[in-house]
Amino acid sequence: MLECFEVASEDQGLAPEMSIVLNYQDRQRSRFRGKTRCGQELSWYIERGQVLADGDILIAKNGEQISVVAAKETLSLVPTDDALLFARAAYHLGNRHVPLQIDAGELRYQHDHVLDDMLRGLGLDVQIGEKPFHPENGAYHNSGAGSIHSHHHHHD
Repeated sequence: MLECFEVASEDQGLAPEMSIVLNYQDRQRSRFRGKTRCGQELSWYIERGQVLADGDILIAKNGEQISVVAAKETLSLVPTDDALLFARAAYHLGNRHVPLQIDAGELRYQHDHVLDDMLRGLGLDVQIGEKPFHPENGAYHNSGAGSIHSHHHHHD
């Protein structure tokens, strides 16, 4: 079994020969056991709170590299060119702590008919589709593998 303790980003010029397809829920795990596309057993042990992104590379103890591929998931897709409706939708979803992908002119979240109805009530068109899911990490989440966030202002 391949054991991985390190994550690299795809822009580091590595050339993985294997890949693993994972949904968003599994990409959030700090401990995981699974199989690569070619059937090789794999486990990882990474920093808690780190979310694997599409294209990240897991590096095994033996040096082998495994590319992370975001699986297609059933998502609610909310396209709009109306900036006010876009902001209202993002506000209401964020207020419910919904993992949310924000793209130019489109919001995406894991399909939920109650949330769909709420947004339709605001006047938005909600569609259902199968796509990879890449939600925002949040304001206090580490910005990448190995990065450290520090709190630099003073409280009087």
